[in-house]
Amino acid sequence: MANRGGNRSRPEEVDNTINYVQCDGLAVMKMVKHCHEESSNMDLAQGALLGLVVDKCLEITNCFPFPKSGDETMDEEMYQLTMMRRLRRVNVDHFHVGWYQSSDVGNFLSMALLESQYHYQTSIEESVVVIYDTQKSGRGFLCLKAYRLTPQAIQMYKDGDFTPEALRNLKVGYESLFVEIPIVIKNSPLTNIMMSELSEMLPEEQGQNFLDLGTASVLENHMRCLIERVDELYQESIRYNKYQQIVFKQETEKHRALAKQAAENVSRNAKGESPIPEEEVLRQFRPLPVPPRLNATITSGQINTYSQHISQFCSQSLAKLFITQSLQNAKEAKDTK
Repeated sequence: MANRGGNRSRPEEVDNTINYVQCDGLAVMKMVKHCHEESSNMDLAQGALLGLVVDKCLEITNCFPFPKSGDETMDEEMYQLTMMRRLRRVNVDHFHVGWYQSSDVGNFLSMALLESQYHYQTSIEESVVVIYDTQKSGRGFLCLKAYRLTPQAIQMYKDGDFTPEALRNLKVGYESLFVEIPIVIKNSPLTNIMMSELSEMLPEEQGQNFLDLGTASVLENHMRCLIERVDELYQESIRYNKYQQIVFKQETEKHRALAKQAAENVSRNAKGESPIPEEEVLRQFRPLPVPPRLNATITSGQINTYSQHISQFCSQSLAKLFITQSLQNAKEAKDTK
């Protein structure tokens, strides 16, 4: 009990490796182009991020896509080394600082993402994973977020122990698997001038659809995915409850067997016979393996992400509805006059 209390009172580690991510507009456009091309084929887009670390700012200046997993003739590691070598020849930043991945309605949390980011952060300390949501961005909301694993999550994955006791001692929950790093998009002055000129060239009727209520389909997809994840979490809870029932039943049988063995040892001692060792009884009740709780933790984190996105979309949609209602009332009042 002293050990358990000591582990529980350990201070929480905070990741102060980098404070924010600065991403060049060219790198953002490359990521957006690659993710949208792959999303049309229902494939997952992934690629490498290149840049530099300046003080506590991670600057992403370039990127390139990974080869498709279906191409068995391609050596992915050799491909990345060749790409970085060629970029270095043309005087482009070639230092590997992380990777990016596409997402659809926020469904990026998975065991594969956790494992990949663990390997990146243990080999490149400042690395991040940038998630680009294609569907949300397609509706006019640029969704580009950078994440890093927390020190507690790295320690959990390093230990390889995903039991409830281990997660409780490390204070790892769905909200402390990843930490979001602020991301800033930076463009050169020439790019800003060109974008200003392009905005002036647009007709007045274009680019001004602020009251577009086309977020309904995004909300519908979020709700559908949220229901699926809640069902998965419910199944995980059923499995864990069954495990607890089996453990309770085994403990009851073990106590009953120990009580019976103790009574038998009293009678054997009265007869002058040697008592039965307790180990023989305990050997019959082997400890049951504890089901891992990492899948349930990831599912809970995904539910939390969906809930945040739904809350954000609902607030925006309700604000637009109230504005359109006021405009409609004003128009009706003007027509009646």
